[in-house]
Amino acid sequence: MTVYGLLLFDGVEELDFVGPWEVFTASAGIRAQGDTAVLVAQRRDPVRCNKGMRVLPDCTFDDHPPLDVLLVPGGNGTRTEVANPVLIEWVRRVSARATWTTSVCTGALLLHEAGTARGRRVATHHAFEETLQARGDIDVVRDARYVVDGRLVSSQGVSAGIDMALWLVGRLHGRDHARAVRRYIQYEPAPPYLADEPEPAVEEGGERPTAQP
Repeated sequence: MTVYGLLLFDGVEELDFVGPWEVFTASAGIRAQGDTAVLVAQRRDPVRCNKGMRVLPDCTFDDHPPLDVLLVPGGNGTRTEVANPVLIEWVRRVSARATWTTSVCTGALLLHEAGTARGRRVATHHAFEETLQARGDIDVVRDARYVVDGRLVSSQGVSAGIDMALWLVGRLHGRDHARAVRRYIQYEPAPPYLADEPEPAVEEGGERPTAQP
């Protein structure tokens, strides 16, 4: 059984944790072997996320189950939480015990402050790379959606957390399982304006385009 713990705090970026949550819970459903995911916050109060979503944590720093995987998301709230000694000490303690520690976006800032990412290779949001590198004792990788350094897996911004989470469930439970999860959540990115023509969508007032040979 794998227990995934996803950290929440005010100002957390929604997709940084919701994307991996979808991967982890889809993986648990496919495996049907008792895997579980929990949302952990310092208090049980509703957490107001970066874009206004409000989320109720499942447990607190004091009463969560032992975590096999810790996920530290990013968002504007990391700029405040980096100075929160209670949260930083919790991250330090839990990451030392977890089998895997992961981050999305500026969650790498909290891992650096906790010491978990010191002296390690990490990924973070492209707009935060210089700032994080300037903190010292860290090697920010700028050309990868996610970076694996031992039992630390960090990812770039927002949607990159889904890539990281899929890699992790593949590492834990096999590549075929990760492919099954990816198919279940229909994660086959073909972004509008970057995808090949014709666009795989219906424009307003138009007809659905058909693929060209």
